[in-house]
Amino acid sequence: MDNMVAEIFRKFEKDCLIVDKVFCSCQQRKCFPKVEVDLDGNPYKSIKFKPGFIVPNTLVITDIENRANFKRVRFTLRIPYEIKTKSEKTIERFLPDILKDIVLFIPDARDEFEFKIVVETSSSIIGKPIRTENILSFAVGTFIIIKVVGKVQLLVPTFGYCPEPDPCEEFSPESVCDEFDYYPFPDFFPPQFNDIIWDD
Repeated sequence: MDNMVAEIFRKFEKDCLIVDKVFCSCQQRKCFPKVEVDLDGNPYKSIKFKPGFIVPNTLVITDIENRANFKRVRFTLRIPYEIKTKSEKTIERFLPDILKDIVLFIPDARDEFEFKIVVETSSSIIGKPIRTENILSFAVGTFIIIKVVGKVQLLVPTFGYCPEPDPCEEFSPESVCDEFDYYPFPDFFPPQFNDIIWDD
């Protein structure tokens, strides 16, 4: 198998790329059963979540005794969201902070090599939001991916530069006549005697 991979690799052009390599990643989830927001009398329209981020100055990475290449990683994760009202008012808030204390593979490296802790979030409403007077109450489920990323140079097989892309699609408003082009052609003349089905 290794010989086959090596043979395939030899057939391709090879390039050195500088990329953000993921050295380690893990997933977690968090549920907020009850988030409440004061709408201040505005009718609720929609809720939109934004990417979560590590709160500045909360990331702490420490060694773990007797576990080389693994580190204890602690930080506070914060997820912004905004509520749009029917009066076009925007209410910006954060979900409750998520405190993380996990173990990640972070290999030993030269002092100048920098690892970054990267988070990605995917949040969505669970169930249906409920409004009681001015208070909107809803539940949120959040999926979290945490990555250890480092910039490296990789040798990879390539097919050369990417081909020319397809032309861009020009925006044009829909016309009521577009659908008309597919209408069946109507009968222009009234039916004849023999065309009519007569009841006996």
